[in-house]
Amino acid sequence: MHLRKAKLMFFWVRYPSSAVLKMYFPDIKFNKNNTAQLVKWFSNFREFYYIQMEKYARQAISEGMKTPDDLHVAGDSELYRVLNLHYNRNNHIEVPPNFRYVVEQTLREFFRAIQGGKDNEQSWKKSIYKVISRLDDPVPEYFKSPNFLEQLE
Repeated sequence: MHLRKAKLMFFWVRYPSSAVLKMYFPDIKFNKNNTAQLVKWFSNFREFYYIQMEKYARQAISEGMKTPDDLHVAGDSELYRVLNLHYNRNNHIEVPPNFRYVVEQTLREFFRAIQGGKDNEQSWKKSIYKVISRLDDPVPEYFKSPNFLEQLE
């Protein structure tokens, strides 16, 4: 249940601090191990997210897309559908509108980097991660409820 809640939180926050995690999981008695586990989950969520971004950016380039501004992510696009299916499998929540913007910006950042040949450098994704981390939004208050997931059922 906590994993499902964490996946849903990813729509708002890709880089949560441990303080944020503690606020939104009030039913957990935090210690070093379970804090590390939650942080690891978000790391895994980001890894899946960024793999999809790189894949779709490379696909756009191979299809002849010329500028990042030509990349648009609609609510019915394949990339958006793949992400929603991964983080919100049972459509428990309505995806926040800003998430589409974050996805589009991430895709454009990957496109720019790959098109510019930055992907030949060792740590080419780090600059992208910094941009995306600034796009985190506040998680809605209702996520703090200890019976949050039961409310969704």
